[in-house]
Parts: sequence; structure tokens; C-alpha cells
Amino acid sequence: MAVTGLILIGFVIGHLVGNLQVFQHPDHLNGYAQFLHQLGPLLWVARIGLLVAVVIHIWAATVLTLENNRARGTPYGFKHTIQATLASRMMRVTGYVVLGFLLYHIAHFTMGAAQSSTFKENLPAYTMQHEYRVAGFPVVAAGAKVLDVHSMVILGFQSPVVALFYIIAVGLLSFHLLHGFDSLFQTLGLRSTRWAGGLRKVALWLCLAYFAGNLAIPGAVLLGKLSPRAVGISAAPAQR
Repeated sequence: MAVTGLILIGFVIGHLVGNLQVFQHPDHLNGYAQFLHQLGPLLWVARIGLLVAVVIHIWAATVLTLENNRARGTPYGFKHTIQATLASRMMRVTGYVVLGFLLYHIAHFTMGAAQSSTFKENLPAYTMQHEYRVAGFPVVAAGAKVLDVHSMVILGFQSPVVALFYIIAVGLLSFHLLHGFDSLFQTLGLRSTRWAGGLRKVALWLCLAYFAGNLAIPGAVLLGKLSPRAVGISAAPAQR
């Protein structure tokens, strides 16, 4: 459970870093999305690997819960928590919400549910103004026709209901990560009493930063700070 949790933590952080390119010139996010699309089979290997990690993570959580219940034998007559944090006690609930959010998020953006007929009619293929680079290497050429993911993301959050659901779900995900990040060090034998307090503070600030980063995107859309094809037109050539 700790190993798959570490894999998933790495993914959600990387996913956020990629999405924050929406605040830059459209070439950045559109080039990034095209680069991922060009990976072809490798992208599907990564997706399948993440799916396997999610399944194993859920399976491990279920097995551990059942083993704990069997070891206890009879339920507690009175539950009184002394040291367990609220985040740890809410792991199961936040886990269910995160799973539901993950399925919705895939349907909304990855599977194209956010691409309404209005989007397809009014926002045709985007033409890259600059080449997109990864580690200094050009991976998407200037002039290439790519999907306008930049506008798609913005349009996807223009519904206050969708944006609010996303904010709440990401908040619960951040709460889930707070205990998960802290406890995986304990599971892997990397936490000691000497620096346990510092580790917990690092986990707290990491999760706050993660939530703030995810909040910024729908928040900026709702406040009118982001609009389709109207951000960063004079920005520097896209590099990463």
C-alpha cells in the first residue's frame, strides 16, 4: 500500500505541474498534451501502470481493514481516539470520494466529455506558434496542428457546479494525501521520533501547496482571469 501510494503521489504532483501550464502561453499546455499523445504505446503503458497501482492500492486498503477487524474480534463498545489524526480516521471516506473523482475526471477531460459541440465548432485545431521543448529537445514543431487542450480545460471549468465539485474533491484528495504521505515513511521504516514532527509539517505544507495549485485553475476561470485563447499571447517560446 505504501509503494503504490508513493507512485500515485508522484503522479498527482506531476499531473498538477503539467496542468499549471494553463497559466502560460497556450503553446505550453497544448504542446505538453501533444507530446504525451505522441508517446503512443508508452502513454498507454503508463496509464495501465497507474490503473494497476490504483487497483492494488484499493485492494491493500480493503485487506488491511478486514485483517484489522478480524484481529480485533468484537467491535469496540466505546471508541475513544487518543493519537489518531482526523486525516487518518477519514482515509476510507476520502478514498471513496477520490476514486469517484478520478472516474469523473477521466470522463470529463481524458475521454473528452468536456469537449462539447460548442467547443468543437468554435475552437478548431490549435496551431503551435512556437516549438515545444522537453529537456531542451524539440518535441512539437511550430506550425503543428494540435488539440486545443488549453481552451478545453478552461471551458471545462466555466460551469460553477463542475468547478465547485472539483475544488471539494481535490480538497479531500489533499486531506487523503496528508496522512498517506506521512504514514508511508512509517511503513517503509524511514521515520524516526527525531524527525517525525518535521516530517508531518513537510507533509502539511506539501498538501496545502497541492490544494492551492489545484484551486488556482478553476478559481482563475471563475474569476475571469483565464479565458480560451486569451492568455499569454506575448509569452516567450514554449520550453520545459
